[in-house]
Amino acid sequence: MPAASTLRRIATPRKALAGAALAAAACGTLIAAGPAQAAPAEGSSAQAAAKKIIGDDAQYECFSRIVEQESDWDVNATNSSSGAYGLVQALPGSKMASAGSDWKTNAATQIEWGLDYMEDRYGSACGAWDFWQTNHWY
Repeated sequence: MPAASTLRRIATPRKALAGAALAAAACGTLIAAGPAQAAPAEGSSAQAAAKKIIGDDAQYECFSRIVEQESDWDVNATNSSSGAYGLVQALPGSKMASAGSDWKTNAATQIEWGLDYMEDRYGSACGAWDFWQTNHWY
C-alpha cells in the first residue's frame, strides 16, 4: 500500500505523526524536529562574504578549502607558534592592513587581502589550493 494511502487511513493526529514517521523511514527520508535556526555563526557569515566577493564558484571552493585548513573560518584565528593571523593566516597578520584598517576583525577585509595574495603569488585561489595540497601551506 502506498505511503499516502496509509497516511489517509490514520485518523488521529498522534497516529498521523507516527504514521508519517514510519512512512518516511520506509522511504529513507529523515524527519527531525529541532529548535529554530539560530543567527548565522561568524564562519558562515565569512563564507557568505567570500562567496559574494569571489563570485566564481570554482575559485570560491578553492579559497574555502584553504581557509578551512588554515583557520576553520575563524576571523580571529592565531597560530601560536608562528603568529599567523586571521582567515587566511597572514604572516605577519599586520600585512592585511594594506586591505583595510579593520583587518583584525573584518572578514571581508581579510578575504580581499587573501585573494590578492593568492592571485599575486599563485595566479588564483585554485592555484594556491593546488600548491597547498602538495605542501600543506601556501
